[in-house]
Amino acid sequence: MNLDDQKKAAADAAIEYVVDDTIIGVGTGSTANHFIDSLAAIKHRIKGTVASSEASAARLKSHGIQVLDLNEVDEISVYVDGADESNAQLHLIKGGGGALTREKIVLSVAKKFVCVADSSKLVDVLGDFPLPVEVIPMARSCVARELVKLGGRPVLREGFITDNGNIILDVHNLRIMEALKLESELNQIVGVVTNGLFARQPADVLLLGTEQGVRTVKPA
Repeated sequence: MNLDDQKKAAADAAIEYVVDDTIIGVGTGSTANHFIDSLAAIKHRIKGTVASSEASAARLKSHGIQVLDLNEVDEISVYVDGADESNAQLHLIKGGGGALTREKIVLSVAKKFVCVADSSKLVDVLGDFPLPVEVIPMARSCVARELVKLGGRPVLREGFITDNGNIILDVHNLRIMEALKLESELNQIVGVVTNGLFARQPADVLLLGTEQGVRTVKPA
């Protein structure tokens, strides 16, 4: 299987985690899109969904799947989303699609986080994938200076604005050994909305598409 086939296999496997008659949280990106397409076949079994981006909401609606405003929802049974990197503890880097803030918000209401990814996403140390940081536009330069102090090389994601009207700095040259600590440190920088480390709320399970099939990974 190529990597896209692995993503699709993982996304298909995530359907087993869908809880009937509940609201499902849906992430953003290519793997989440595969999950949305698979979810369409069982849409009659769920009450509706909450999407982490306008793009995912549009794809869900195109399948006739109800999309609810998070403010109308008390609880989400499961949140399904992809990742740009995962370590053995299922700490993640997310945000390659630019929806990191809304992804964290939707996840905060979910009882379980199922991450779906292809085999290339499981790494020994996080940081080869540049870490996205969502930033209030007027704070771009001062936040970038603080990121440099932490050893990173921030690069503005050109021509991109988040669904929240903000910019993203992609931080290169990081070797992230203490993801939980760094996630907290970055969020303390004035002007940062949030960052793409998901260590405070890591995945509960990683469904990893491989050439041999889907592997279920639990936190080490």
